[in-house]
Amino acid sequence: MRDSNRPKSKNLNVLKNTFRYLAPYRLQIFVSSIALLFTAGVTLSLGQGLRHLVDAGFTARSEKELAVSLVAIIFIGILLACGTYLRHYLVSWIGERVSSDIRYDVFAHVIEMHPSFFESNSPGEIQSRIVTDTTLLQSVIGSSASIALRNILMFIGGIIFLFITNVKLTVIVLLSVPFIVFPILYYGRRVRNLSRDTQDKIASVGSFVSESLFNIKIVQSFFHQEIDKHKFKITVEDAFAVSISRIKQRSLLIATVILLILVGISFMLWVGGMDVLNGKITGGELIAFAFYAIMVASSLGAISEVLGDLQRAAGATERLMELLESKSNILDPEDPISFPFPTSGQIQFENLSFHYPSRPDRNAIDQFNLMIPANKTTALVGPSGGGKSTLFELILRFYDPSIGKIKIDETDIRSVTLKQLRSLIGFVPQQPVLFSGTLRENILFGNPSASFEEVKIAAEQAYVTEFLSQLTDGWDTDLGHLGARLSGGQKQRIAIARAILRNPKILLLDEATSALDSESERMVQKALDELMKDRTTLIIAHRLATIVRSDQIIVINQGRVDSQGTHEELLKNSDLYARLASLQFQTEEL
Repeated sequence: MRDSNRPKSKNLNVLKNTFRYLAPYRLQIFVSSIALLFTAGVTLSLGQGLRHLVDAGFTARSEKELAVSLVAIIFIGILLACGTYLRHYLVSWIGERVSSDIRYDVFAHVIEMHPSFFESNSPGEIQSRIVTDTTLLQSVIGSSASIALRNILMFIGGIIFLFITNVKLTVIVLLSVPFIVFPILYYGRRVRNLSRDTQDKIASVGSFVSESLFNIKIVQSFFHQEIDKHKFKITVEDAFAVSISRIKQRSLLIATVILLILVGISFMLWVGGMDVLNGKITGGELIAFAFYAIMVASSLGAISEVLGDLQRAAGATERLMELLESKSNILDPEDPISFPFPTSGQIQFENLSFHYPSRPDRNAIDQFNLMIPANKTTALVGPSGGGKSTLFELILRFYDPSIGKIKIDETDIRSVTLKQLRSLIGFVPQQPVLFSGTLRENILFGNPSASFEEVKIAAEQAYVTEFLSQLTDGWDTDLGHLGARLSGGQKQRIAIARAILRNPKILLLDEATSALDSESERMVQKALDELMKDRTTLIIAHRLATIVRSDQIIVINQGRVDSQGTHEELLKNSDLYARLASLQFQTEEL
């Protein structure tokens, strides 16, 4: 999705991608089309009303004909108002509905993408596309497209009535059309390209804001606000400059069209005025002709303006379709099988090798072989960057190995659906992730179908109830953005309660107590002891004191198994483990 890699939108054909979203609303489109035709016809009939008003009312000096003409015009106005209301309501409804459908489809598709997709695609930019680009489409479908169709009808109908009214004057009007169309085509192409650039720049602004605000504590702790303000100003000014270029081109387009239209109409009125003075046509015919000429000209001007909106919509549609057409690298098998029932939770790594897509020259996991026994606790230790967290990502199928297999109960995890695989696994990360919402909703994240009684039991086992009384609204307390109103230990206990509620067969713990103070660590460790009962548990730990009682400890170095055994065995048989233990325990004694 990098700007430099994006092809420019050359035409409006990309808007055809939105047609499938319009299909379910054929009835609303049909009724709005009838209303559109009706209002266009009523508007065109105004010209004949004006003609009758001038010729039969003013010129003939007939009060009766004048009154009839005025009543007819008022009646036409009522019909026009009713038709306009129906048309505007329906097309606006369609625009909102289609925008909502596209927004949902893009989000539903993106949320299923493999995690590495988000390494090269900024979540802030994706957010901008889902929000900003769909809003632009809503405006075009719910307004601009209707205006364009209406003005096309008015243009065609106006041309027909011009010929009916006066052929000579019509030829004069039509001679001015090419002078209006050519600027539309010339400036329109430039507006289309700049519109795409504008959307990209706006996405960059959104991405920068999202990243800075998401990491606000880091920004402020390093007193980086002034630098970020300066960078943001550059980003905003860059977007502003592109937008101004687009606005300038659109303004030139509109101004040129208006000037040419007025010159053409002025010449037409001079020729028509001479014909009225010479008695060749009536004053009413000239008024009607002027009405239709102005309608044709204004319709053409409106179409030229809407064309800019359509071009921007084409750029937005192209960006949204890029997301919808992206393919996930992690998919369910075509013919999935199931794990044996009951599942014991034994994990087998067979000759496993893997490198991250962004680092193809270096294996994060290299010829890795290991068996994790069921219902036992296995700790993974070793230097940073050795591949411990990568193993968790492979077990969860965030990535697939380059070579080798991961088996659970002798079944290759790529042979089952992602839903079945991940339903077996509970994951407690080093940095707990909470969501905007209440305490109850955050625990229910582990099992949305659980009862409130089950939520309370999980909370008790995770010692969440220890601080429940401190929350203003108890279970319904809003925890704030990412749980900002809680301490690290409280957030970690909620994450553990979520895992308990999930009741997984396999538990993955990634440094679950490393960032906590002693008291919080004690409470969290008690919760973890409860959670690990009768489960296959893998623990990533740098603090060896937390895993000395594990059933087995695996020392991992540079993506390979260096050694394995109990704490006592490794102290005797593994130089790397002995060195890590010596350094760590000496530090803790200090």
